[in-house]
Amino acid sequence: MPSSPSALLLQWYDNCKRDLPWRKTRDPYRIWLSEIMLQQTRTETVKGYYARFLSLFSTVAALAAAPQEQVLKAWEGLGYYSRARNLQRAAQVIVEKHGGIFPSKYEDILALPGIGPYTAGAIGSIAFDLPVPAIDGNVYRVASRFFGVRDDVGHPSVQKHIRQLVAQSIPPERPGDYNQALMELGATLCCPGMPDCARCPWHSQCDACQEGDAPSLPIHEKKRPPKQVDVAVCLLTYNDQILVCRRKERMLGGLYVFWLIEDESSPQRTQALLSESGFSCCFAASLGEARHIFTHRVWNMHILHYRLESPPSQTALYDAEACMVTRAQLDALPFPSAMKVALCAAHQLL
Repeated sequence: MPSSPSALLLQWYDNCKRDLPWRKTRDPYRIWLSEIMLQQTRTETVKGYYARFLSLFSTVAALAAAPQEQVLKAWEGLGYYSRARNLQRAAQVIVEKHGGIFPSKYEDILALPGIGPYTAGAIGSIAFDLPVPAIDGNVYRVASRFFGVRDDVGHPSVQKHIRQLVAQSIPPERPGDYNQALMELGATLCCPGMPDCARCPWHSQCDACQEGDAPSLPIHEKKRPPKQVDVAVCLLTYNDQILVCRRKERMLGGLYVFWLIEDESSPQRTQALLSESGFSCCFAASLGEARHIFTHRVWNMHILHYRLESPPSQTALYDAEACMVTRAQLDALPFPSAMKVALCAAHQLL
């Protein structure tokens, strides 16, 4: 009978792990893709996107060579679009600097755009058997409880301490499986709030379980609530076309949205601001409201329809990276999920 913590965990993982497509490969590209998609996204949601993305971009070289709009369209609905942009930039670096071969050294993996210590550890250990930790939110929770870390896990010094503890616990023979087992334990049994300690392979060796304070760990300082922002979402139509803009800002960069005016909700004031931007238009109707929560802000959106009295000037369109599109063209563009309600309204208008 295995008795060491790592042996107990691996035995549990072998018997109880979920059947997930990215666990059936040692291909670093597929492992990398799954890890990026799984950030901030439910596993069940990722399964479909993972298969569809690979059908479009089956190799690192295919991803590197694809038009960015096609990549963002394939990512549409997953959110956190910087992940997709960094994914493609990293693929281009792999092609340019590594001859299209995914690097096998931890430092080289970590140097790729959009890859931090967790993702580098996951790829390095699973694809290349590197004995390095892969610590995400699930593993911070598991490790805090198992090792009895009762300090704020938001502090860098505490995170460094947990990283050291996990690194020391990695068995040399199965580092990738061990890292995945830690993640699996955090996702299925050692959950936030009330963990299922009775079924945990570590229940007899876990510090928090023995002390009875597992539900209160890990310790987090309270975060500031996200900022509430009013946003006028302007649907500007002319004949059978509607105005769309390609975002230049970091948030939702590269994706298409309608004309947005932050800190505004009044149709009359919005129309005045549109006139200042060179649009000759008249207010037609309020088409509803929508809300989207980002990490640090909440958009409270007011969807407003304006009819353009004349086509917008090419100068105004160029400056804003905007264009007039038909319904068919609208469907081909990558939009963030924040625009879902406005996009439905736009379809109805067209």
